[in-house]
Amino acid sequence: MMIIVSVAIIIGAVVIGVCSACFEKNKLEELENTGNLFIGIFSNYYHNAAGDAALQRLDLSFELEKSVRVSLYDEDGSEYLSVDGVAGNDKLPDAMRKTLDSAVYLNNNAASVATSEPELMFGKKFTVKDSRGEDRTFYLTVYESTEDREMFTLRTAIVYISISVAAVIGCYVVLKRKTKEHMEFEENLLRITEQYTKGDFSEKITTDISPFLQHISDLVNLLASHVENSEETSRAFIANVSHELRTPMTTIGGFVDGILDGTIKKSQQQEYLILVSQEIQRLRILITSMLNMSRFESGTMTPNFARADLSDLVFRVMLMFEKRIEEKELEVEGLDGNRLMAVVDSDLMHQAVYNLVENAVKFVNRRGTLSFTFDNRDGICIIGIRNTGEGLKDAEIQQVFDRFYKTDSSRGKDKTGLGLGLSISRKIVHLHKGHIVVKSVYGEYTEFQIQIPEDPTNSNSIKKI
Repeated sequence: MMIIVSVAIIIGAVVIGVCSACFEKNKLEELENTGNLFIGIFSNYYHNAAGDAALQRLDLSFELEKSVRVSLYDEDGSEYLSVDGVAGNDKLPDAMRKTLDSAVYLNNNAASVATSEPELMFGKKFTVKDSRGEDRTFYLTVYESTEDREMFTLRTAIVYISISVAAVIGCYVVLKRKTKEHMEFEENLLRITEQYTKGDFSEKITTDISPFLQHISDLVNLLASHVENSEETSRAFIANVSHELRTPMTTIGGFVDGILDGTIKKSQQQEYLILVSQEIQRLRILITSMLNMSRFESGTMTPNFARADLSDLVFRVMLMFEKRIEEKELEVEGLDGNRLMAVVDSDLMHQAVYNLVENAVKFVNRRGTLSFTFDNRDGICIIGIRNTGEGLKDAEIQQVFDRFYKTDSSRGKDKTGLGLGLSISRKIVHLHKGHIVVKSVYGEYTEFQIQIPEDPTNSNSIKKI
C-alpha cells in the first residue's frame, strides 16, 4: 500500500505539473495572439490619425473584451496611453525595454512573480507609420491574470486525487482480500501437510482459489496422492512378499517334517523331494527378482553375455510349470520349433522368460492353449509367448509393464503376485539392447514377444532393432 500511495503521489505530481504547463502554454499563445491583434488594429488607427480618444477606447475595449491589461509605451519607455485617456507617468523598466529591443517576451511577468497575484505577460517592440508616413516605435505589454491557470490546476488536482483515492481504496480492498485468502491458504496448507506427515491423506487442499494458489494446491495434492499410493503399494508389496515367501516355506517345511517323522512313506519321498526342489526354485526366483529389481534401480546390473540356445532355455522354463499346466489341462504348442541361438545372459534371460510364462499360465483360460514361436529376422531373435483367454484392454496395455501394476482382471485371479514380473522382464530385455512387444485382442488372446539382437555386444546388429 505504501508503494501504491507513493507511486500515486509521484504520478499525480507529474500529471498535474504537465497539465498545468500545457494549460499555461495555451494561455500564453492566446495572450500572444491578443497582443498581435492589438498591434495590428493600433497600427491601422494610428496611421489614419484616429486620435488619442479612439486609441484609448481601443485600449479599453481590449481590456474589457479580452480580460487583459494593455500598456503602450513610446520609444523612450514613457506610457503612451492610460485607462483615463491621458498619458500616465509610468515608465517601462529599462531592463524590460532592453529585453524587448532584442526579442519578444512571452512568459510570467518577472515583476509580479513574487506578488500575491502573478500575471502572464506578452511584450513586443513594434514600429508603425503615422499619417505623414514617418516610422514611430512603440512598446506593447499585455498582462493576464494566472487565476484561470490556478483554477485549472486545482480542478485537475481535485479530479486526480478523487480518482487516486478511489483507486487506492479499491487496491486496499483487493489486497486485503488477497492477503486474507493467502493467510487462510497458508494456515490450511500447514494444517493439512501436518496431517500428511502423520500418514493421514484423507483431506485434500482446496483448489477453489486464485490461479496461482490453485496451481500450488494441485501440485501438493498430486504429491500427496503419489505418497499415498506409494504407501499403499509398499504395504501391499510387503504383504504379498510375506505371503509369497511363507507359502513355499510352509510347503517345504511340511514335506520335510513328513519325511523326517515318517508320515510320508519312503516310496513317496522321491516325489515329495521333487516338489520341495520346485518350491526352492520358486523361492530362488522370487528372491532373485527382488534383488534384481534393486540392482536395476541402482544401475549396478551388468549382464554376463554368452552364446546360448533360447529354445532350450524356454523348454527348461516350461518344465517348471508342468504341474500347473496339467492342473489347468492346457495345450502347449510350438516348443518343438526352430532352434534359436543368441548371445545372452542365460540367468537373466531365464528369469525374463520365466516371468512371461508364469504370467501366461496364470491368465490362460482352463483347457486353453499356450503357443510359442521362435524366429530370427535379419539378426533379430524373436520369442513369442501367447495364451488364450480374457486378453488385455487398450488402457491396460499402456500400463502392463509398470512396476507393481495389476490389471483389474488380475486382481481377482492373482492374489499373491507382486506385480514385478513384467517390469523386470522388460528391464532384462532392455539390458540386451532389445524390447518387449505386447499384442492382445480383448476376449481372445494375449501375446508377448521378446525381440533382442542376435549379439547385443555387436553394434551392427543393434542398429537393426
